[in-house]
Amino acid sequence: MSKKLLIDLMKLRELDMVKMEGVFRQEGPFKAFKTIRELATFQFTCRRCENAPCINACPAGALEKDENGTVTRAVNLCIRCKSCIVICPFGTMMNDLFEVKTSGYRFFDMGDEKEMKEFAKAFPEDVVRIVEMDENPDEKIYKLNDKILVKEQMWL
Repeated sequence: MSKKLLIDLMKLRELDMVKMEGVFRQEGPFKAFKTIRELATFQFTCRRCENAPCINACPAGALEKDENGTVTRAVNLCIRCKSCIVICPFGTMMNDLFEVKTSGYRFFDMGDEKEMKEFAKAFPEDVVRIVEMDENPDEKIYKLNDKILVKEQMWL
């Protein structure tokens, strides 16, 4: 079993200041880099409303549902107007998911175990840690990708 990062999204949201982000390159036509938090929020926290008011509210057409019903954001189209944040009936999307983070931030691509360790060290152990385990829905632990597990309360 390979080592993975386990990120507790519920506890991560409670932190006052996060000066680093884990990023992954998305597949698809635009291959944009997205943060682990954005990917996990849309995949696990979002309630996937049938009529998706966030999609309808977006003036730039930056939000859409994929074939699994997961909302995705086209980084190159998003104008960060925050209409989706305001209209979301569950408060799933947060302002900081759409901020442009550059100066003073450290980005990790989780390319190797050293990067994973550095990323985990920057957070309290109960928020981010390295584990050797697989997805376990009974414990609310879900697979984001081959390197990341996310602990989150899913509503679906």
